[in-house]
Amino acid sequence: MCGIVGYIGEAQAAPILLDGLSKLEYRGYDSAGIAVYDGTDIQVKKATGRLKVLNELTHDGVTMPGTLGIGHTRWATHGAPTDANAHPHYNSTETIAVVHNGIIENYLKVKKRLLEKGYVFQSDTDTEVIAHLLDYYYKGDPIETITKLMLRLEGSYALGIIFKDHADVLYAVRKDSPLIVGKAAEGSLIASDVPAVLKYTREVYFIQNEEIAVLSRDDISFRNVDGEPITKESTTIEWDINAAEKGGYEHFMQKEMYEQPKTVRDTLSPRLKDGRIVIEELGMTDDEIRGIRKIHIVACGSAYHTRVTAKYVFEGLARIPVEVDLASEFRYRNPILEEGALVIIISQSGETADSLAALREARSRGVKTLGIVNVVGSSIAREADKVMYTWAGPEIAVATTKAYSAQLIAQYLLALKFAQVRGTVTERECAGMIGDLKKLPEQIELLLGSKERIQRFANRYIAAKDVFFIGRGIDYAISLEGSLKLKEISYIHSEAYAAGELKHGTISLIEEGTLVAAVATQEDLYKKTISNIVEVRTRGAFVMAVTNTGNTEIEKAADYVIYIPQTNRYFTNSLAIIPLQLFSYYVSVGRGCDVDKPRNLAKSVTVE
Repeated sequence: MCGIVGYIGEAQAAPILLDGLSKLEYRGYDSAGIAVYDGTDIQVKKATGRLKVLNELTHDGVTMPGTLGIGHTRWATHGAPTDANAHPHYNSTETIAVVHNGIIENYLKVKKRLLEKGYVFQSDTDTEVIAHLLDYYYKGDPIETITKLMLRLEGSYALGIIFKDHADVLYAVRKDSPLIVGKAAEGSLIASDVPAVLKYTREVYFIQNEEIAVLSRDDISFRNVDGEPITKESTTIEWDINAAEKGGYEHFMQKEMYEQPKTVRDTLSPRLKDGRIVIEELGMTDDEIRGIRKIHIVACGSAYHTRVTAKYVFEGLARIPVEVDLASEFRYRNPILEEGALVIIISQSGETADSLAALREARSRGVKTLGIVNVVGSSIAREADKVMYTWAGPEIAVATTKAYSAQLIAQYLLALKFAQVRGTVTERECAGMIGDLKKLPEQIELLLGSKERIQRFANRYIAAKDVFFIGRGIDYAISLEGSLKLKEISYIHSEAYAAGELKHGTISLIEEGTLVAAVATQEDLYKKTISNIVEVRTRGAFVMAVTNTGNTEIEKAADYVIYIPQTNRYFTNSLAIIPLQLFSYYVSVGRGCDVDKPRNLAKSVTVE
């Protein structure tokens, strides 16, 4: 969600803050601001709208001199997107400034107490409570002040704080909201995500819950909630800095779609050795794998859609019963987690709030957990019992494409690994499936090469009001993701339905000219899906079908057909989703939407 950047060093802070915030625009925001100590006072500039407004207001930072500062892009939660509600926030004497990601759950109680003590509030935010509470506790010692603050606040927070009285130090603290610290050649930085600091350093520290970072121009140190010194190891970020740039593409989403073949190769290659699946970082013994009696798969959004596919793959290959849960609902249904259960949590960022809460719930009940994440050192990666990484590199566009593809591959590998160990597939069957996995990158490249044909078709539907996606089995999982891609970046109302449910109410929504996207990649379900296509077409729908090469029978029922190469029936999602991604992208471009930063959405949802 919101983005944080902070800097202290020899260089001018404002341009670095603005540059860092530009690398975090993908997180979603509606206002931005920076605070810089100019040698005398803490100066603050804030503006609603895109970051370019703040750049213009500060002349790209030139009008805000100083070598210590903090910056923020805000996604409104408490209070409308206004200049007053934008971060940073001051205390009443403008001697303390703070930026904040997260939500303070007890802010109304704290605010009432502060109002009784005479504090005056300028905004509707929960964050301003933090600034005034820092002021209330401050008696000259920033560390003592921050530790008192931590004991009083309830909820989630990542904070960047500067004190006028200690203008040679930048402070940062974290609880349940991501924050990193890095040492550069000319200073030290804080940020809520890696892309903001890649230009300046690759050595970062991941701040853990209830830790305080103390940054000077030449040094970084850490304290716990009691103010005691602690030691931390740095992590080297291996991402290519160009991976966080557009590289000549019009949008990050377009670039990331075309990175999917590489992403799939990078996720596959280290795990395929001499005809076997080897997942070294997994750290699970064969006996542990054989002991799994049930899998609970928990995720949000697109990651949840990969889980729907994974249910079919795990049950079909490894013969392990699987339950699939939305992370936001997992804790609240009081799930039955028995001995022998494995809870798999999937998240691109490794910081998704609901997924992290589900992980902690599972661990509190003594159940083994496995995280599938893209970011090394993220909260889920650290807290899960076992971890498997997807090597997708930085994904900037809010609408996921390559991370989704990497998550699918990770789960195919995991299911096949479990099947090998449990003896539910033969060596010959396993070899055939590994061969199909190896072909996927080239097959994805082939589908991406058909963009012109899909673009022409997409241009016919830029004015569509409703689009429905239907499919059966794994094809229903593909439909869920295809529908989400279209609605989140084009703002066209779109829904996905299990095709067999059409007659249970959904078909009443079909009228003349309605576009229905039908996915039919499961050979044993071809005829049933074709029957569903005939049903909607009879009622006036225009049908776009996505199916396997060779299924020419579908041409008699559908109006427009997109063929995908042949692969194992469990892996078709990796191919069928490509034309649906392209279709959504070109519809969004044709409608003039902000493809990379859809309205009201954020890349990493770090609050519940």
